[in-house]
Amino acid sequence: MKRIKIFAPATVANLSCGFDVLGCCLDTVGDEMIITLSSKPGVRITKIQGADLPLDAKKNVAGVAVEALLLKYNGTAGVDIEIYKKIKAGSGIGSSAASSAGAVWAVNHLLNNPFLPHELVAFAMQGEKLASGNAHADNVAPALLGGFTLVRSYDPLDIVKLHTPQDLVMTIIHPQIEVKTSDARSVIKQNVTLKQAIHQWGNVGGLISGLFTEDYELIGRSLEDVIIEPMRSILIPEFKNVKKVAIQQGALGCGISGSGPSIFALSKGIDTATKVAEAIRQVYAKTALDFDIHISKINNQGVKIIS
Repeated sequence: MKRIKIFAPATVANLSCGFDVLGCCLDTVGDEMIITLSSKPGVRITKIQGADLPLDAKKNVAGVAVEALLLKYNGTAGVDIEIYKKIKAGSGIGSSAASSAGAVWAVNHLLNNPFLPHELVAFAMQGEKLASGNAHADNVAPALLGGFTLVRSYDPLDIVKLHTPQDLVMTIIHPQIEVKTSDARSVIKQNVTLKQAIHQWGNVGGLISGLFTEDYELIGRSLEDVIIEPMRSILIPEFKNVKKVAIQQGALGCGISGSGPSIFALSKGIDTATKVAEAIRQVYAKTALDFDIHISKINNQGVKIIS
């Protein structure tokens, strides 16, 4: 096989309490990419549709991620990449991660899988470093492994795939404003109190336990962020109202997706997720902002082959 077309999924990172360490993979939102092995060495971005992104591989997250993989690959290879963006840049649902993760997964597949899925995370992180200045894994890990993932450690890199209850459904609203990851990071305080840290640790542990035991009430109680959300939420119009109506309609929890401006609400069941979507729609319909709403089950596979 010399050519592959893949679905590169969107992701929700942080999940309220797990800043830079927790994330999950979406099933109905994502990019498409066509990756072709070439006899000409090097990495080339040959086509981009849906976004104004650089064709220069060294300035493109997919190109940088694949170059990192090929640097470790014991052999020579040339790669041509076509990117069909359906995740808007700066949306907060892992646009750069989809490109980075999708590209390295597809190249690895075409090379007969010389690297394990967990090993691909480090390569995809180089794309994230180009995009935001920080090589974080909370988006690329779930995109590559599927489901919910935990970054237990960054040094050494240690990624853990968590259990995914089948009834969990995400509702995402993306207001059409751009919040750059670098800007969203700039508002975060570099020091937290011990009281805040203890509170947050408890929520992270509770969320992970809730996922494995399928205790939906525990999941809901744990989707709380006392450190990052209070500062970042001021960058997102109507955040408090969206969170209020989502909880009123039965969502387990609601918070900022990644660095924003997208907001996620996690629900048990598609019916509740649909009610949450309509309530959120009504909040934003009263504003002058354009917005997109997505409803998605959790994608437990990650990157998928289309053809």
